[in-house]
Amino acid sequence: MTHKAAPSDTIAAPDATVTVERLGAQGDGVARTDTGPVFLPFTAPGDRVRVTWAPDRKGRQTASTAHIETAGDGRADPVCDHYGRCGGCRLQHVTDAVYADFVRDKIHAALSQHGLGDTPLAPPRISPPGSRRRLVLAARVRNRAVQLGFHEARSHRIVAVEACPVARPALVALLPTIRAFLADALDDGRDQQATLTLTETDTGVDLTVTAAVDPGLAAREAAAALAEDHDLAAINWTTDAAPETLVRRRAPTMDFGTGAAEIPLPPAAFIQATAEGEAALRAVIADACAGAHRVADLFCGLGTFAVPLARSAGVRAVEGSRALLDALDTGARRSRLRHPIQTEHRDLFRRPLLAAELAPMDAVVIDPPRAGAKAQAEALAASTVPVIAAVSCNPATFARDARVLVNGGYRLERLQPVGQFLWSAHVELAAVFRR
Repeated sequence: MTHKAAPSDTIAAPDATVTVERLGAQGDGVARTDTGPVFLPFTAPGDRVRVTWAPDRKGRQTASTAHIETAGDGRADPVCDHYGRCGGCRLQHVTDAVYADFVRDKIHAALSQHGLGDTPLAPPRISPPGSRRRLVLAARVRNRAVQLGFHEARSHRIVAVEACPVARPALVALLPTIRAFLADALDDGRDQQATLTLTETDTGVDLTVTAAVDPGLAAREAAAALAEDHDLAAINWTTDAAPETLVRRRAPTMDFGTGAAEIPLPPAAFIQATAEGEAALRAVIADACAGAHRVADLFCGLGTFAVPLARSAGVRAVEGSRALLDALDTGARRSRLRHPIQTEHRDLFRRPLLAAELAPMDAVVIDPPRAGAKAQAEALAASTVPVIAAVSCNPATFARDARVLVNGGYRLERLQPVGQFLWSAHVELAAVFRR
């Protein structure tokens, strides 16, 4: 475990014992030395760590964690046998309080870089173990031998898993049977690789297999048996062509907390990782848009926010993915929503909604991908929309775009940190801007 500790001209230093003071943005422990900070993976605040210095391939001094001499108060016992190898949960070794601080501090650091460090942050809403309802698994099959699990960090190697402490129990229970299914479905004597997306929807589990080969008769028969024996809602298969539904016992749908909607889920489509995280984000959106009669939902996806908002307001839902937008449109038309959802297919990176188009809106919701939405933020900053509710999965691009809005006259009123990806360095947030 090595990380760059100081500039490339650092002179080799003797071994030393350091104290981890905090967690860095990627979850590594950070300790101070005479030559600068050192980043130590799998350490926790308060740990006393013996550090050995050595040159890397470019001759720069790096530090490796020889061993933890004394565990700090921030350390906890990992709950997973795959901890340290699986690339998913690199922060299982810290206490709940330390992890919550990490989520908040990562957002605060990003805001501070753009002069927004005084923004009030609510206590983080962290999803509990056993709550992840969407898993993306890697698989490798050869001569009926199946590896199924997650990739190691920064590697293509697969860590085969029998259980996952962050996943919904219904998904974990399917892992052995999916392994057997893959042995039948991809048994052609060659080394085959696949990606599997498992999603627990409101109407059952949806499984999508992405592979380099088309499904043969064996795959189709195995899919039918798997769905029947374990009550899966649907099984899909995709290669370079459009996804093919092999089995559909019932439509996988989401109601997004309304109890009145049935939005069909396209194969492997994105939804929020946990119901708890979705509810936390949705609560901020609902509060910000209370009293609004006309709302624009930008980067609306399947309608995570547009659908519940349509109970009290007319919604203009804009999305760049045709598959997601068609699913939202189909589901909204047959759902029992009080107000209409007007869908619009549009690339908001190239064609953001401009101030004149935004003028009729009482509120705007924006939930862009990790790259953020700088062009759309600039258009919003030039608008007269009274309130903007923003959701982000990347504090750095959120802070950049928030600065644009603040420069345009908005006030960043509140921010809710959300941790849907428990024990990872991935954090999310919902924020409210007002004029």
